[in-house]
Amino acid sequence: MTRPENDRPDRRHRRPPGVDDRTVEAVGKLSEALETTERARGSLYAFHQLTGGADLALGEAVDLLRAAGHHTLADRIATELVGRNVLADRWTFQIVEEYDNGYYTLFRELEKVVRDELVDGRTHLYEAEMKESRRSHGLPGHEAKPE
Repeated sequence: MTRPENDRPDRRHRRPPGVDDRTVEAVGKLSEALETTERARGSLYAFHQLTGGADLALGEAVDLLRAAGHHTLADRIATELVGRNVLADRWTFQIVEEYDNGYYTLFRELEKVVRDELVDGRTHLYEAEMKESRRSHGLPGHEAKPE
């Protein structure tokens, strides 16, 4: 039985003709890996911002140590730790840039190439098909797509 058009997923979430289950699963797994990489990238940016904030707080701690008369310790922290590279030759912004311009950019490009070549560039086919198999057709809260 064919369902009415308003009870079917958007065209962009329908499998193109001739695409088999294994291909949909493989492309879905690749997209899942990219989504995990997006989360990792977010964590990297959090690391960047947290480390930068810590360095600014460290500078304030140095000022407070000096004000309290602990000049030797303040000087040591100021010269050895404040503004120090977190990895060899890099501050965190350089780590983020290297990640973004290398691994992350290539990952996104290759995921798009695979989607373009195998499923006409469509996204979330695996999830859309899972939704179709799990929802209760015709019931409120189980619509195929937004109006």
